[in-house]
Amino acid sequence: MISDRIYDTVTDDDADTVDAGRKRNFAIHFLSLGATKTADGLLDPKLVLAWLLSAAGAPGYLVGALVPVRESGALLPQVALAEWIQRSRQRRWFWVVGSLIQGIAALGIAAAAVWLQGVAAGVVVLALLAVLAVARSACSASYKDVLARTVEKGTRGTVKGAAGSIASVVVFAFAVSVAVGIIPLEPWAIALAVAVAGILWTIAALVFSTLKEPDADTSEDAGFSLSQITRPLRGDPEFRRYVASRALLIATALAPPFIVMLSHETDDGGLGNLGVLIIGSSAAAIASSYIWGRLSDRSSRWTLALSGISAAVALGAVAATGFFYGGIGPGWLAAVFIFFAQIGYQGVRAGRSTHLADMDTHGRKAAYTALSNTLIGVLLLAGGAFGLVADVAGPSVVLAIFAAMSLASVPVSLALSEVQQED
Repeated sequence: MISDRIYDTVTDDDADTVDAGRKRNFAIHFLSLGATKTADGLLDPKLVLAWLLSAAGAPGYLVGALVPVRESGALLPQVALAEWIQRSRQRRWFWVVGSLIQGIAALGIAAAAVWLQGVAAGVVVLALLAVLAVARSACSASYKDVLARTVEKGTRGTVKGAAGSIASVVVFAFAVSVAVGIIPLEPWAIALAVAVAGILWTIAALVFSTLKEPDADTSEDAGFSLSQITRPLRGDPEFRRYVASRALLIATALAPPFIVMLSHETDDGGLGNLGVLIIGSSAAAIASSYIWGRLSDRSSRWTLALSGISAAVALGAVAATGFFYGGIGPGWLAAVFIFFAQIGYQGVRAGRSTHLADMDTHGRKAAYTALSNTLIGVLLLAGGAFGLVADVAGPSVVLAIFAAMSLASVPVSLALSEVQQED
């Protein structure tokens, strides 16, 4: 069976001791995540959508709103969704519906990028991206709970890391095709890639709907008043350390645009850099996603700590280069720096997800997930202030701050519990 082959290939478990249902669920997660992670890469707001809106003649303030709309929209609604999810016995449907809506929104974005121009294109794409982001928040708020109840501890990071690596290979192939001209660097061709992302989200929704999910226990649901939903911050020191670690490590998510700012414009105005920059980002995921995923199944706290060290070194090197040379040269060199910085970012993603999935949340996984993501969403919005710092002091200063934040995260991460060793 396909599920047997996927499980046996991706994990190193003794296949004879694993029942068919466990293998089947593992394969469904792998296929669904592979499709959605590929879609994420094809619709990257920082690169792909920004390029499309620039090509459509949208004003800069609309292009600049893409990342804040995408990030805050995916995180901030999760507290509002958490009560609904927590009271539901079958929670995979939130992920299914969320993925389906993302697919429809992506198809709309592709159409708008082809048929609209200027302000109209920017407004419609931003509105559809907001819809996509809110749908993504439903997927994010529900997924860790579903993962924890349908995939065994010890393989959760593995399935996400393996799916991320496969998706990164596909996105890498797309980026190379754009860079060498196999896929023309034309709005219709890039919009077609966004449409493919929409189809992948739809397929993922259909696959995930077949997951065998046991009914969730809602007996421990204590309600979702503001006091109750913020209770983990007051009463759970492990959760506070986890949020503190994530807060410091947002530096890895915010860094790429400032690396690009240090790069000199190429003679084609920077448009030809799209493929090269995606290559740098996707190559990092290919090289590290699976490794980080496997490591997080052994120790998510060490995964976060090592990611912080990796990011601190990479961002510190970029900042130093900017300080001494006033920039980092052409687009291809920016892609090299992005590659090394994204290695750390991939580790952060694997470590934070697996730690929360394996951590004891007292039957309130959805609430813990929603609260942590909402707090990080607020911090990411506040992170927009780093753009003002860059305007005043330069991007090298911002990257130096990010390197310091990454380094400061290391002792905080090591203070976390070894949740993989807990019953």
